Amino acid sequence: MSESVVESQGLDRYECRVCGYVYEPTKGDSKEEVPAGTPFTELASSWRCPVCGARTSQFENIGPVGKASGFDSNLNYGLGVNKLTPAQKNLLIFGGLAVGFLLFMSLYGLK
Repeated sequence: MSESVVESQGLDRYECRVCGYVYEPTKGDSKEEVPAGTPFTELASSWRCPVCGARTSQFENIGPVGKASGFDSNLNYGLGVNKLTPAQKNLLIFGGLAVGFLLFMSLYGLK
C-alpha cells in the first residue's frame, strides 16, 4: 500500500451508523478532549460517539472532506455530474431552482 493512501485514510471522516454523527479528524472531539488532527484509527478504545454513545465499530469510513459521493467505479459515467462534490451538486441543484424561479416570476412582468 502506498504512503499517500495511508496518509489520506488518516484524514478520512467516519460517520456513526446509529445517529449520523460525523467524526472530523481535523476538528477532533472537544467533548471527549480529543485534539484536532487525531485520526479515527488512533482514537482510544474507550471513545464513544458524543451524540449517541455508540462504539467505534458502529462507524463507517465516508472519505475525506470534498470527496465526490458514490462509488469510485461509477465516477466516470454520466455527463460529468458524478465527479461533483456534494457542495457542487447542491450549488447546481439550488442554483437551477433559483434561476427557474426567477424565470417563472419574470413571466408576471409580461402584459
